Amino acid sequence: MARHEAGAGAGAETGSVSGGKRREGRVVVGVGGSLASLAALRAGAEQARRGGRVLVAVLAWEPPEGEGRYLHRPDPEWARHWWMEARGRLDRAFDEAFGGMPPGVVAERRVIRSRPGPALCGLAADPDDLLVLGTRPARHGTTGIHRYLRAHAPCAVLTVPAPRKPRGFRRTLRRMTPQDFALVSH
Repeated sequence: MARHEAGAGAGAETGSVSGGKRREGRVVVGVGGSLASLAALRAGAEQARRGGRVLVAVLAWEPPEGEGRYLHRPDPEWARHWWMEARGRLDRAFDEAFGGMPPGVVAERRVIRSRPGPALCGLAADPDDLLVLGTRPARHGTTGIHRYLRAHAPCAVLTVPAPRKPRGFRRTLRRMTPQDFALVSH
């Protein structure tokens, strides 16, 4: 059962859309902060812009110990802390992908306390909606959430691969030392 912590009225933010005819259906994007989800957010914004649709960016979260354990010792302050962490990740995703709100698109940000699959399917419940999800290139469409969406999504699902890292990128990072990241004053 999905519990909405922030919806259209509480905590949702909207941007503006430039002219154009609105279509039915929304573009719902799963966001987590990974490179793949940032690519999905950018692709979702482009789909929303082209179709005159509303972009709904969703970050689903659960207590780190899981809902079952949380229910044995509910702590509203602990839950509020994790909701704020999730909200911060969603805000950072918009900043990293667009530098704020995407231009030319009406956008909503939603933080939902639920597992990602049910949260996304619950929001993209109209057959005219488009559900957008990022995936790592080597695992295109094979993760649990992708299987869940393939089986339960009532609308079209677009998977967007993460950008590939340059060859040797990881090796270079492994060889770096803390001094490589130190600020140099001139």
